[in-house]
Order: sequence, then C-alpha cells, then structure tokens
Amino acid sequence: MIDTTADLEALVERARQRPSVALDTEFVWERTYYPHLGVIQVGLSSEECFLVDAAACEDLSPLGALLADAGVIKILHDAQQDLTILCRVSGTAGRNVFDTRIVAGFAGLKSTISLQGLLNEVVGVELAKAETRTNWLVRPLSPEQVDYAIDDVRYLQEVRQNLLTLAAARGHTAWLTEELELLDNPALYEAPDPRAYFQRIKTSRPLAPRELAVLRELGAWRETEAQQRDRPRSHVVDDKALVSLARCKPTTLKGLQSINHLSPRGVERYGEVLLEQVGRGLAVSQEERPPPVLFPTDKQILDERTAVVWSHIEQLGEEKGIDPALVASRSEVKELICSGVDDHGARLARGWRRAFIGEDFLDQLTQWPAMRLSSSRRRRRSR
Repeated sequence: MIDTTADLEALVERARQRPSVALDTEFVWERTYYPHLGVIQVGLSSEECFLVDAAACEDLSPLGALLADAGVIKILHDAQQDLTILCRVSGTAGRNVFDTRIVAGFAGLKSTISLQGLLNEVVGVELAKAETRTNWLVRPLSPEQVDYAIDDVRYLQEVRQNLLTLAAARGHTAWLTEELELLDNPALYEAPDPRAYFQRIKTSRPLAPRELAVLRELGAWRETEAQQRDRPRSHVVDDKALVSLARCKPTTLKGLQSINHLSPRGVERYGEVLLEQVGRGLAVSQEERPPPVLFPTDKQILDERTAVVWSHIEQLGEEKGIDPALVASRSEVKELICSGVDDHGARLARGWRRAFIGEDFLDQLTQWPAMRLSSSRRRRRSR
C-alpha cells in the first residue's frame, strides 16, 4: 500500500518508464456532491500492481505527471469518471487514454459492458463481486478488499492487447483511435459550468424562455450550494421543485409555500435566496433569455424517421461488429434528423460516425422534407 507522497512520487517515476499503465479508482459517493476517493489502483503489469491510499497521502498531485505523460498509455475501463476524479485530486487531465469499455464496442462486444463481463469475455477471468458496495474509506482494508481492488487492474494490459486484435480484425483501428483521441480533451474532466446545469433538468412539458431564465438562475445557485456543502443536489433542492419554481415564479415567502416538491424546511432554509434567484431570472432581458426548446410538430413523422435511421445503424453494426450504442443514442438520431446532415455540430454528422453511416444514406436523408419545429408540442384534440 502506497501511503506517503514520497512513495507515490517513486511509483509515478517507475510508471512513466512503462509503455502503458492500468489505472482504476475506488471511492464512496452516496451522500456527497464530490466522490470521496479511497484507493487508486496502479498496474504496471499483471505481476506489479499497487494500491495508493488516497486518504493517507497528503498530496496526490504527483499523479499529474503520469496522467499528463503522452508517452504512457493509460488503460482504464469507463475512463471518464475515474479521470475526472483523478483530475480533481491531481490538478491534471489525462492524455493518451485507452478506454476498454469504448474499444469493446469496436471489437464485437457491447460498449456498455461491465469490467467483470469484459474480463470474462476477453481473457476468461471471472471476478468476485462481493466488494462492489464496500466502504473504501475505512481502514485497514480487508484482504478481500485488497484482492478485489488489485484484480481491477491486474488484467487490463492483456485486455487491451486482445481488444486491439479483435478490433483490427474488423478493420476498426483508425476509427477507435479517433474515438480515443476525444478523451484527451481536458474539458471532459473540468467542473461543469453552474449556469449550464439547467439544460440537464428534465421537464414534463417545455418551458418558455422567461421560465428557462428563472430555471437557469435557480440551477446555478443550487449547483454552487451543493458544491460548497459537498452534498447531493437533491439534498439541497429537488429538480422538480426547481421546475415548479420556474413555472410559478413566486415573489413572496407565502407563494413559496405552495410550490410542489418544496418542503417547509426548504422554504425555511432557502426561502429568501430562492426568491432572489427567481427575481434575477425575471430581470433577464428578452435577448439574454435561453432559447426555447424546439420540438417537431409531427411526432409520428419523427418517430418513423428515427426508426429508419436506427434500423440502418443496427444493420451496419451487425455487419461491421460495432455496437450501435457506441455509434449513437436515439436522441442523437433525432438531433440529426431535426438539424440536418450538414449540421456538423451533430455528432452523427462528423468523423468516423459519418463514415460509418455512409454518405449515400445521408444523401437519402437530405431528400426528406424539412420538419416543422415549434417551441411546444402540438396537443391532440380529444374526440
């Protein structure tokens, strides 16, 4: 167990002499905003695996030198979450990342496969699952915890080689390289902009720009409050309460008391600041309000076109041995249909995904009549 900064620096120096290093993290993330890191696994080979006691090491910044070293391949499974955590504790984003989950999607496997499933499929190893919900902050670690943690990195070097062989046999090396290069973007691991969080809040029906302006202020305040208190967002104010506030736009404490999903305790603790955020949103000029969310006026046509495109993706995925879920989600298919194949902001309209779908098929999409969009869904008349 590496439990001092000096020993961590020595391990990082050794790791930087290797062509590739396997990494993983174990953390607790149930009642906090930020994951609380317990253990970092570092695998130099199948025989040389180390556990870094993140709670004991006073300074984890030496990890940054390894993460930033483009000459060392960092092998992880479902890399973005782990790298976001490691970026926060080390101050450095990862470079030259090999995500075994992503590459599995190019190798005839599901891109949503778990690490346990991948190891079983690719190297014939079956891992125990007994420690999946363990508390990694309690010391000392049990022998079972140590074995579990080490096994998560012990086989990743072999997994990488086998996945590369499977993907190369299907002719997908260039595409998977392009996809992995996206993980070198430091923005993936930065803290999100609090003022952009409102876009992730789901609503049962569309909000008008004025309501969206209120929701933006409320969402930004809650994000900052949750970060400062290190509490889950829902422990501050629930999403549904924020949406109700945006719709009703109360201006008094009495008005707050009638808001759905906002508890009396929430009113007592946050009432004044919630009213302040509502006021800030209402004061936003029309030009600075968020644009309305646009929806096709004919949902049936959108569903029919989505089914055609998705069927095409599934057929190609079966032929080429690429998981359709890696290519796109259904929401991304709808985005392509609504925005058009010439919108290079749509992920399906650029890079290897565009090549996968094929220019001939995309040309067919351009022949479809443009869809009419509206800021609200058309309501069917009752008969």
